[in-house]
Amino acid sequence: MSALLDKALATMAERKLAGPGNAVLLMVSGGSDSTALAYLADEMRAGGHLGAVAMLHVNHKLRGQDAEDDARFVSELAAILHIPLFMCEIDVAREAQRTGGNVEAIARHERYLAANEALRSMCQHEAFPLADGRIFTAHTADDRVENFYMRSIVGTGPGGFRSMLYANGPVVRPVLDASREELRAYVREREASGAVVACDAQGHLWREDATNAHTDRFRAYVRHEIVPRAKERNPQLLDVLTRSMNLIADEDDMLDGMTQEVIGRCVKWEQESEEWGVDVSEGFRLLPCFGAEPLPLQRRAVFSLVGRMLGPDVRVETATVEAVLAGFEMVPNELETQEAAGDAPAASVRPKSGYVTNIQGDLAVSANKQGVLVEPMSRFRARRKKL
Repeated sequence: MSALLDKALATMAERKLAGPGNAVLLMVSGGSDSTALAYLADEMRAGGHLGAVAMLHVNHKLRGQDAEDDARFVSELAAILHIPLFMCEIDVAREAQRTGGNVEAIARHERYLAANEALRSMCQHEAFPLADGRIFTAHTADDRVENFYMRSIVGTGPGGFRSMLYANGPVVRPVLDASREELRAYVREREASGAVVACDAQGHLWREDATNAHTDRFRAYVRHEIVPRAKERNPQLLDVLTRSMNLIADEDDMLDGMTQEVIGRCVKWEQESEEWGVDVSEGFRLLPCFGAEPLPLQRRAVFSLVGRMLGPDVRVETATVEAVLAGFEMVPNELETQEAAGDAPAASVRPKSGYVTNIQGDLAVSANKQGVLVEPMSRFRARRKKL
């Protein structure tokens, strides 16, 4: 058993990412990381560590002939490993032109939509419950460190400096504790051992995306300019930052638990029932008791609640969180005994009646004695017309 396989299995066991009872869909681009992931998953399957395994390759139609060659390479990889392959093509550039959206954001969104559809089909075909389906991505410690520096430069919200989750719903990252070089060495060692490997037309063991070298792209800039400089000062940068990010993650998990408790006590979704749960599209109300909670928990709660309304592909802005919290105001209590004793009067926090503002996503924020309400602007206007 290779050192990399040992490390990946240890991460999976420690983080409870996947096991023999899980059907796993591998997201494979053909780059070094995802190629190594395919070989690892094949070994895991053979060793009884995973259930059914399939692969997905998405051609974003962004790189012309290179993208077609990537698809051919992944097809060969799936064939030699006898792993079922899902393939799809999405014209991301055309979709970006149609919507005015960011190319990379659209590509990511479409890629995960395709992954969830493929996982559903796979689970149905292999007779696994969808709840036991997992989507494996090949994110490494390098990717996590790059995210850390990117967020350091542009800023981030609560929990942002943990950088990446080991598991986010069905999406899991079994090689997040390994470096990119460890994955590449694993593929080279596999070839040297005489094990079956895929090669492209030039004899390469994986496909290189030439755009990764363009330093005008933010991640590539961090990858080629920032991280190498930091490694000059500390060659153990990946290990050190991974430990630091995991410490942040432990505290983040604790704060998230406290935040969920606050949400359970002091937040009411506008449309909810025991039978159907909540309809996040209708908005939520921060009850008066919310204003008495510690400010860091308030920020986390609003970040989470607004994020649920806007969707996973939208970044909740700091100004949005502050605009919602501005719906509460500090009010001095009239305590004559304290004033007589020379102490400053105590204060309480309550909703700021009459407060109204507009935030990202065309959401309206309004406050009255019942709390601070966040809802779609169309719903806000419709209610106002009835008054």
